[in-house]
Amino acid sequence: MKRGLLLLALFPVLLLAACGGGGGDSDTTTSASGTTTGSSDVTCSTVSAPSAEARTGKAPTTSLDPSKTYEVTMETNCGSFTITLDQKQSPKTTASFVALVNDGFYDKTVFHRIVPDFVIQGGDPTATGTGGPGYSTVDKPPADATYTHGVVAMAKTGAEPAGTAGSQFFVVTGADVGLPPDYAIIGTVTEGIEVVDAIGRLGGPDEQPTQVVELEKATVSES
Repeated sequence: MKRGLLLLALFPVLLLAACGGGGGDSDTTTSASGTTTGSSDVTCSTVSAPSAEARTGKAPTTSLDPSKTYEVTMETNCGSFTITLDQKQSPKTTASFVALVNDGFYDKTVFHRIVPDFVIQGGDPTATGTGGPGYSTVDKPPADATYTHGVVAMAKTGAEPAGTAGSQFFVVTGADVGLPPDYAIIGTVTEGIEVVDAIGRLGGPDEQPTQVVELEKATVSES
């Protein structure tokens, strides 16, 4: 099956060969109050979309401390999930991601693309699929990179070199979506995968969210 991965800059769609079913067998239901509840008892509160706006970020000038573990927690109207960053695999990209989180770049943005059993994608403050921070990093992934359930990676255009990243990220919701090793892997969801899965069920046939999923706030912790 061909899947389109909405990417950064001027090339909005890149067709990739990937496996994955649609959302027709979803156990998600909508309550009378307008909240959406998945089979994992995750409830998504109904919220209005935040204002879409172009934002710029400042590229980091230093790397992350290799002796520390960095985690990014993303609070959404469906609950929170935590990403443990893999700075060894993508040192430049994870440093950029942490810098953007600390600057509040991701706060009050939305997951603008949701494809059931494939990915949820966010990180674009314009909510168009074309926004970014005004700079990019490159961490070419290894040839054997795989994009499996819970992996977090960065989106790019088809014209950009493998491993190019701006601010847009995606979380894999399928078991193994069969993407080529073109996307810088920044980490894995280590807490709250049920929240990611619930969000992943909120995509329509047009790959657009069926309700607003807001990334209310992202924070970094280190240990």
